[in-house]
Amino acid sequence: MLLSEIKDELEGDILYGEARLDKNVSIAGGADLIEDILTLRTKGAVLLTGLNNADVVVAAKNAGIEAIVFVRGKRPEVDVIAIAEKNEMPLLSTRLSLFVACGRLYMSGLRGLDGSW
Repeated sequence: MLLSEIKDELEGDILYGEARLDKNVSIAGGADLIEDILTLRTKGAVLLTGLNNADVVVAAKNAGIEAIVFVRGKRPEVDVIAIAEKNEMPLLSTRLSLFVACGRLYMSGLRGLDGSW
């Protein structure tokens, strides 16, 4: 699923990475703990989270995640967006809860890895 499709499905806003919305992701997962984010080590994933600090961007990059969607209307501070820009990590935001956002992506055909997230 393209990031542009994820943006539309989640009624999201682009915080950074508009030029990267043509990226394709094949896996989605939701986590609000850094430890859980680090457990997924696969390319082509999008992370949905309520965490909006610099650590989440660094953890996502280390885990091979392609993009982050902040849920519950959360928006990171300017310094977090700067780290995302440095790491070329697209950032989106949605007003939806983590549960609803993951459910919408699941119903659209995006899945997670068995045994994780």
